[in-house]
Amino acid sequence: MDYDKFEKAVDLFGILIRTSKQDLKKKYLKLSKKYHPDMPEGSHEKFQELQEAYELLNEYIDSFGFSFDEEEFKTQYPSFSNYKNWM
Repeated sequence: MDYDKFEKAVDLFGILIRTSKQDLKKKYLKLSKKYHPDMPEGSHEKFQELQEAYELLNEYIDSFGFSFDEEEFKTQYPSFSNYKNWM
């Protein structure tokens, strides 16, 4: 995976810091409607670029490894980190 291509894909999808696989798919579906060759703003080249970017980011998300320490858990699920305070 080339970092320049990765960075371009992140910019295309407008990802700022974090995204989930579900959010990535939602953004892809929205952008694919916009850039589809049959749409006024669309073109075959832009649609192809979007598909390649989606595949690259999807592959990155699938192969990303999480650490299983408490800090990572709190970062991923902040609402669960204070559940004891609710009771």
